[in-house]
Amino acid sequence: MFKLDRRILTHFDYIQPVLILPIISLSFFLIYEASARLAEKQFIYICVGFLVFSLFFLLPLRRFIWLIPVLYWINIALLLSVDLFGVENLGAKRWLAIPFTSFTIQPSELFKPAFILMLAYLIYQNPPPKEGYGLKDFIKLSFFILLPFLLITQEPDLGTASVLLIVGFGALFIIGVNYKIWLSIFLAIALASPLIYTHFLKPYQKQRIHDFLSEKPSHQVAQSIIAIGSGGLSGKVEDEATQTHSKFLPISTSDFIFAYVVERFGFFGALFLVLLYALLIFHLLSLNYKFKEDYFTRVVINCVALFIFIYTAVNISMTVGFAPVVGIPMPFFSYGGSSFTTFMVFFGILQHLITFRFFWTDKN
Repeated sequence: MFKLDRRILTHFDYIQPVLILPIISLSFFLIYEASARLAEKQFIYICVGFLVFSLFFLLPLRRFIWLIPVLYWINIALLLSVDLFGVENLGAKRWLAIPFTSFTIQPSELFKPAFILMLAYLIYQNPPPKEGYGLKDFIKLSFFILLPFLLITQEPDLGTASVLLIVGFGALFIIGVNYKIWLSIFLAIALASPLIYTHFLKPYQKQRIHDFLSEKPSHQVAQSIIAIGSGGLSGKVEDEATQTHSKFLPISTSDFIFAYVVERFGFFGALFLVLLYALLIFHLLSLNYKFKEDYFTRVVINCVALFIFIYTAVNISMTVGFAPVVGIPMPFFSYGGSSFTTFMVFFGILQHLITFRFFWTDKN
């Protein structure tokens, strides 16, 4: 464990909780208004999340850095076992039953921290040259990104798989890969898009794209747009938020919670929420300059920033009809324990790397 040191207080990144805590507070307020029963569960999720944050914040991660590949392959084994022993729900196998209990776990959620750490470990072991990674190194890193993408796609969970894919290659783009490789990839994707659509997408995935491209939005999106439009500039009082409280707005506390925000607090409330996320993302990306030579920390920072950006952008776009309806929650905001706990793990790891950086510098 670490000895008590004043530098812990001076190195701690206080901007992160200043931006995250209002998001959590506003979320809990809205969930409580919608359902006191759900609010009780969400309170438990929040407590568990802060407990997990504390655990990963105090975990001497760099001391056990050699265990990261082991953790990665254990999670790959869990993803493989989903196909063999997974619990099926609504046509998808995404969960594993915990023996002798009624609980299940979702390996694709557990995999996200291991994914970030493995990518950070690989880049830390082999930092990019000045001109960026060449083809050989890029293929090696791509293997560790594409393997979980393919396994999660088979569940099927194309949403989560696509997020991992974008985060992984997005982090490589920021860290540095030769530009010729990116040009080749973009050209190959453009040429292969028709083949991917016709031969690899499931019927329900094609239907989501069809609903997105059609002139008339789906019922869920239509109700969401009505809720957003009725909020006006300043929103409505609780009793007048009929789209949410009369159950017209589907999944109002999770997938479509942004529409609930706009109905309740209007354009200004939505702007405040988006501004919090934007400031958090820009703050994280700005840390690249402070940790310019620490590739391990930089990879974690960029992956977390990309996760927040993708989840938030897709969720908001989905509610206004600018993206297909997929089950991607807003970080720290949508109701549920899996996503909340995962992001608390992210920030526990990130705050540890930032706060205790002096400890490892002293050791070296």
